[in-house]
Amino acid sequence: MALLKVDNLSVSFSGQPVLEGASFAIGKGQRFGIIGESGSGKTMCALAIMGLLPDGATTAGTIVFDDQPMPESEEARAKLRGKRIGMVLQEPMTSLDPLQRTGEQIGEALVLSGAIGDLKPQIEALFGEVGLDASHAARYPHELSGGQRQRVLIAMALAGKPDLLIADEPTSALDLIAQRRVLDLIGRLCTERGMALMFISHDLKAVAVLCTRIMVVQGGHVVEMNEKAEIFGHPKHDYTRALIAAGRHRAKTLMRTPIGGTVLDVRAITKRYRQPDVSWFEPRPPLLALDSVSFAIRAGESLALVGPSGSGKSTLARIIAGLNDATKGELEFDNQIYHGTDLPRLIRRDISLVFPDPFGSFNPRLTIGESVAEPLRLEDHGDADELGRRIVEVVSAVGLAPDMLSRYPREFSGGQRQRFAIARALITRPRLVVLDEPVSALDVSVRGEVLVLLNRLRADFGLTFLIISHDLEMVRIVADRVIVMDKGRIIETGTPAQLLDKPQELLTKELIAAGLPDIGIVPVF
Repeated sequence: MALLKVDNLSVSFSGQPVLEGASFAIGKGQRFGIIGESGSGKTMCALAIMGLLPDGATTAGTIVFDDQPMPESEEARAKLRGKRIGMVLQEPMTSLDPLQRTGEQIGEALVLSGAIGDLKPQIEALFGEVGLDASHAARYPHELSGGQRQRVLIAMALAGKPDLLIADEPTSALDLIAQRRVLDLIGRLCTERGMALMFISHDLKAVAVLCTRIMVVQGGHVVEMNEKAEIFGHPKHDYTRALIAAGRHRAKTLMRTPIGGTVLDVRAITKRYRQPDVSWFEPRPPLLALDSVSFAIRAGESLALVGPSGSGKSTLARIIAGLNDATKGELEFDNQIYHGTDLPRLIRRDISLVFPDPFGSFNPRLTIGESVAEPLRLEDHGDADELGRRIVEVVSAVGLAPDMLSRYPREFSGGQRQRFAIARALITRPRLVVLDEPVSALDVSVRGEVLVLLNRLRADFGLTFLIISHDLEMVRIVADRVIVMDKGRIIETGTPAQLLDKPQELLTKELIAAGLPDIGIVPVF
């Protein structure tokens, strides 16, 4: 019996269709996956079901939930969203209220779902279910890593014990260990609670592990829908076959640039954050995010930082890029000593950062072209035509069309925004590029192309990379050296072959063991 039935659903903006004629059904307790490239209409399908489409969207078709047409009034549909249907959005930072502690936000979700009694143990239980310590309830979203924020969103979606959980890229921001835990959690909850799942992802491995039936979407059209064994074992459509082939992509030979002398020296960097006090009489000790971290990066080298969420990787990246200050220690770049935000302006253009959040890193009031060109203000001079050619060059290099430059960030998918972020980081032709999860938001079909692109740019312009990632296959492809971090400290270092094939530390072994199996016919939890 179908819990959710969608018939001939179409979504368009200003007459331009983004989803056309989608029809499918999800049975009670069934796990249904939707795969396709960014911009294919996957998220619009979910938002239409939830009644959360942006202003200006028009829809056609019917949506039936538990044998009842989906109510048209916002008030009636909000009741379904709060209790019977839960949703995990793909942008954890923009989905959480920055002015409320995470525990308060989960408490609100419990109240909206009809929870009664003492909320504190219920909040703590939800934190525990998603692998977070109860102390996280006292923190604000900006005090958590991207993976931790995503787990808070999952806890909020589960607050009402929904009959249907819609998860839109719920693991894209997570490290491998957390990703596997979340997939295990979702699978176990589906079994124990009889909860149906609509799982949207560009990560074919995650979909293959978790879902039993899969729909493939391309350009707003459903091109194939079948049981998992048929989709991954005997795909019928050329697009499905191309996606699966891309998911098995292995770049065996990439261009390397000669390694030179030290370009960045990180010396005993320590970072402490003040934590909110429990009360006036119960102060909390500072949070130690980085604990005397030291390493050097050589010119032309590609150094990867890996580790679980909250290990300090992104904090270190922001200090190196001059966006945050170290509590102790110093950095040296091009014979210039700095401690974070005091990075000299003359060399600031030589260090670029690609943020992990492709939406929050762009000013929504600027066109994407204005945002990409913004770092050019660091240039001392330049001919306007030459700068225009440079903008077109970097945008084309990441696989996007120059005619997109007049549009705004909200008009693009997450993957498209991340490619623009990479273009913006390269616009000043920096010497060191810090890439914080540079391909986590990209489609599997373009991820390999971007990795090849990054290595080509590295070879052509003599770039140095510091890459932060939880994608071990990416690390194996692009890194010359790997540093493993845990709880703000470096615990292991070596070449990709040394660390990924013969890890010494327990955490490194756990990261490798948590990797999802290659795409194929795999057992479902």
